[in-house]
Amino acid sequence: MTPKQVVEFAIENGAKMVDFKFMDFVGIWQHFSVPMSEFSEDTFEEGQGFDGSSIRGWQPIHASDMIIVPDPKTAKMDPFVKIPTLSLICNIFDPITKEGYTRDPRNIAIKAEAYLKSTGIGDTAFFGPEAEFFIFDDVRYDSSANQSFYAVDSVEGAWNTGREEFPNLGYKPRHKEGYFPVSPTDSQNDLRNEMVEELQNVGIRVECQHHEVATGGQAEIDMRFNSLVSMADDLQWFKYVVKNVANRNGKTATFMPKPLYGDNGSGMHCHQSIWKDGQNLFAGDKYGGLSQMALWYIGGIIKHAKALCAFTNPTTNSYKRLVPGFEAPVNMAYSARNRSASLRIPMFSNNPKSKRVEYRTPDPSCNGYLAFAAMLMAGLDGIENKIDPGQPLDKDIYGLSPEELKDIPSAPGTLEEALKCLNDDYEFLLKGDVFTPDVIEKWIEYKTEAEVNPVRMRPVPLEFELYYDI
Repeated sequence: MTPKQVVEFAIENGAKMVDFKFMDFVGIWQHFSVPMSEFSEDTFEEGQGFDGSSIRGWQPIHASDMIIVPDPKTAKMDPFVKIPTLSLICNIFDPITKEGYTRDPRNIAIKAEAYLKSTGIGDTAFFGPEAEFFIFDDVRYDSSANQSFYAVDSVEGAWNTGREEFPNLGYKPRHKEGYFPVSPTDSQNDLRNEMVEELQNVGIRVECQHHEVATGGQAEIDMRFNSLVSMADDLQWFKYVVKNVANRNGKTATFMPKPLYGDNGSGMHCHQSIWKDGQNLFAGDKYGGLSQMALWYIGGIIKHAKALCAFTNPTTNSYKRLVPGFEAPVNMAYSARNRSASLRIPMFSNNPKSKRVEYRTPDPSCNGYLAFAAMLMAGLDGIENKIDPGQPLDKDIYGLSPEELKDIPSAPGTLEEALKCLNDDYEFLLKGDVFTPDVIEKWIEYKTEAEVNPVRMRPVPLEFELYYDI
């Protein structure tokens, strides 16, 4: 839509408020609203001022003024606000230079798309994330000087088979047996269908929904792939819809990668491909029906995988899922069909349009704008430098001996390690001014000070069980 069409759309839908949404540095949507009387076509040129020092990882207090400018192509009616409200996703600009703000994640994603076009390699990068999540009935947590705990609960939890529920009707998925059971074992089908309806109402194409492997309400809803920036926009709407539909049904949804011990965590497998002039450049006559370009792209992902994890798996909790020998693919190998490899070539169809690479290491705690941009830049580095990914690995990696695994690179074991790897390997991200040095420096600084150090310094309940009587 054009700015004029957006204003007309708002009037036609009876909007009384306009909501400006934008992504903070870490990866959580922020917003503020204005009355329709304060909104016009000029807003798309002049923007709205706000305090950038109040957003995590952004401006210092002495240079706090920022400008938010809405993107007219993102106009939707917000389905969760009582007063009819037009919703717009925005970009952040410096009020002095009028340039896009370097630490605005959406601006980074926009620059990544522009860089792809500038290389002449392709004109569109498609991404299709499969963001898994948990739906719980209760969550409680606290951490202070003398105590720390968390507790999540779900009527579906296998741990509740003996709970007095007046009556307890059973039908609770066993650990690791939540994949595809019908109702009543799958108690959340109607809830997921409601989420699908709301996703469709905001213009997101959904391919399917289902219960996921873990007990306790793990779910997956698959969106249709989209171009990089549009898919990152869709991912934010996806999280917003899932959380709000759960909330209005008296439940809570989380994209935290590993909220349960002893069962599967939530991943976000990312399908990706590069196209040019309507042709899929990843289709070819090489291994798995891929092109040489696609294999080089895989080579780039493998080479930079450890650094990528700082963006694709950006929480300390991410590495509770990325544990060798368990469900998450941590070994950087590629294979057709083999789901134990970090990079898989789906073989559901021989249609050249469906050829793609599925990177299975990422999780849904990531900031989609940063994660997609970083993966694209790694893949493009592979193409530009013709990085050989080595031979495919078609064996079950989980069953390989230590001797067989020693030459296969693996994901970092902690967020701290991932940040160190990013510090040692980020030049590929700077091409085309997509990521800038201040973004890399601030990301490492923020993640270390706000997340790594606080988690590292706190005792956890299990340590009392292990060590209290020493």
